[in-house]
Amino acid sequence: MTAIETRPKPDGVRLAITQKRFEGVTRKMANTLLRTARSGVINTARDFSCALVTADCELLTAADSYPIHVIGGADLMARAMLDMHPDPKPGDAFLHNSPYHGNSHAADHTILVPVFDDDGRHRFTVLAKAHQADCGNSLPTTYMGNARDVYEEGALIFPAVKVQTGYKDIQDIINICMMRIRVPNQWRGDYLATVGAARIGEQEIVRMGRELGWDALTRHAQDWFDLCEQQMIACIRGIRAGRARATSMHDPLPRTPAEGIPATADVTVDPEAALITVDMTDNIDSLPVGVNLSHACARTAALVGVFNSLPTPMQPNAGSLRRIVVHLREGCVVGIPRHPTSTSVATTNLGDRVTNAVQCALAAIDPTIGMAEGGAAIPPAAGVISGVDPRNGHAFVNEVILAAAGGAGTPTQDGWLSLFSMGNAGMPFYDSVEVDEMLHPMMIGTRRLVADSEGAGMHRGAPGILVEYRPIDCDFELGYCSDGTVNAAKGTRGGFDAQPARQWLAADDGTITPLGTSEQVLVRRDQTVVSYSTAGGGYGDPATRDPERIAKDVQEKWISRDRARDVYKAVIAPDGSVDHAATAALRAAL
Repeated sequence: MTAIETRPKPDGVRLAITQKRFEGVTRKMANTLLRTARSGVINTARDFSCALVTADCELLTAADSYPIHVIGGADLMARAMLDMHPDPKPGDAFLHNSPYHGNSHAADHTILVPVFDDDGRHRFTVLAKAHQADCGNSLPTTYMGNARDVYEEGALIFPAVKVQTGYKDIQDIINICMMRIRVPNQWRGDYLATVGAARIGEQEIVRMGRELGWDALTRHAQDWFDLCEQQMIACIRGIRAGRARATSMHDPLPRTPAEGIPATADVTVDPEAALITVDMTDNIDSLPVGVNLSHACARTAALVGVFNSLPTPMQPNAGSLRRIVVHLREGCVVGIPRHPTSTSVATTNLGDRVTNAVQCALAAIDPTIGMAEGGAAIPPAAGVISGVDPRNGHAFVNEVILAAAGGAGTPTQDGWLSLFSMGNAGMPFYDSVEVDEMLHPMMIGTRRLVADSEGAGMHRGAPGILVEYRPIDCDFELGYCSDGTVNAAKGTRGGFDAQPARQWLAADDGTITPLGTSEQVLVRRDQTVVSYSTAGGGYGDPATRDPERIAKDVQEKWISRDRARDVYKAVIAPDGSVDHAATAALRAAL
C-alpha cells in the first residue's frame, strides 16, 4: 500500500473549508495589489499574481493568478530564498526578480515573506508578484526581445535580496531602485502595494494558525496534496496511452534561425502509471535574443499545456504536479538558462509556443483532449509606451493592454476571445479606452474584432483584434515583441490555421512604415500605430461544425457568409437562418 492509502482519511468538509480559507488569503492579497498599485499595468490590466507555498516549498494555492507566474516557479523562488537566507526571521521580506534563481523574468518583481508561528518556526511563505512598467532596462520597455544578453537588457537583478528586516525597509535597496528605474515614484508605489499584499497574506495565515492550530494547517496541506494527486491520477487514467511530438515555431528575430525559433515537445501519456511526461530537451541552445525561457517559465509553459488539455479541470498545486514530469536541459532556449542569457520576454512569446506544442501533441494522442495553437503575444496593441506628457510635463512609462492573442479551438469549445497569451490564461484585464486616454497622451481610434481571421474548425479559434492608436501633442516611444506575423497559430486535427499578425505605422500623409516582429520605435505625433493581433487556430474539420453555430457567427459578424459557405460548408439564408438542404448537399459533395 502507498503512503497515501495508509494515511487516515481526512474530514472532507474541513478539508474544503480550510482550503477555501487559504484561497481567500491569496484573493485578499490580490485585492490589495489591485487597489493600491500605482502603475496602470497593475491597477488597470491586473498584471500580478499571489501564491502560498509551504515551509517545504510546495505550492499550496495560487488562486486567481497567472499560471506562467507561479505554477512552476513559486516553489523555485521560495527555495532560492531559503538557500540564500537559511535563517530567516519574522519581519523579513525579500525582493526577488532573478530569472536565474526561479523567477519568471526580470520585470516581475516578487516580494517573498516567510510566515512564522509563535515559536519562531517557519511554516509558510507568501509571494506577491507584480509586473513592472519599468525594471531598469536600457530601453524604456520591459520586453527587450532583441537583447543580446542580460547586460544589453540592463535590468536590475535581485536574487532574493533582503529588502525588509524587522518589518522596515532596507533603504539601500530602495535607493538603488529609485535611482535606476524610470518614473521612480511610480515604482515606489508599486513596491509598497506589493509589500502590503504580502504582509496581508502573512497576517491572514498567522490568524489561521492561531485559530486552527499550526500543525493542523501543516496536515491540511499534505491532505490537500494527496487528494489532488488522487484526482489527477483518476483523470490521467481516463486518457488514451500514447506518445507524440509537436513543434510550434516562433517568428525569427535578429541572430536567430531564418525560419524562426522552434519549441519542440515530446509528450508521453502513461495511464497505467498515471503520469504525463513532457520532454523539452531536444531543442536548440539558448540564443542571443531576449525570448529565451527562464527555468520557471520553461517548466510552467509545459505544465500549462498539460492543464489546458485535461478533460477535467484540475487544481494546480504540489499534489497534482506530482503526476507531471517535465524534462529540461541547461543552456537550452526552452530550458534552464545560464547567466548572462537574456530572458526578458520569457513569460509570453516562446513560452506560448511551448504550451502550444504540448497541447497539440496531446491532441494527437487523444482526440478528446488537447488544443490547437493559441495566438501569440505581444503585439504593439499590448506594447510599452513612454515619453513626457505635454499636459503636465510628467514622464510616463506603462504597458497598455488594448488587445492581444486569440485563444485556440478545443475538442469541446471555441477559442477564448480575450486570452491575451497562453500562459496568462485570460487573467489580464483589457484596458479601458477612456482610462488609457485619461492617463496617457494618446487617442485610441479603433478596437474591433477582425472578421474571417479565426482558425476555422469544428471548434474555431478566437478572431484577431485590430487596434489603432496615436500620440496626442507629443511623440512617444513604443516597445513590443510580437509573434505570429510569420508563423501564425496553427490548427490541429483538421482545423485551419489562423490569420497572421501584422503591424505598421500610418502617417497622416499616407506614408506606411512596416514594423517588424520586435522593435523599439519612436511614434511621431503625425503617426498612428496599427496593430492586428493574431487569431487562434481551429480544432477539427470546419465542415463538421454545427450549422446553427455557424449561422450565429455570421449574425454576430465573426465570419462572413462567403466564409461560411467556402470554409465551413454551410449555407446561410438571407434572413440569417441555416439553409439545411443546401448545407447538406454541399457537405455531401465532399
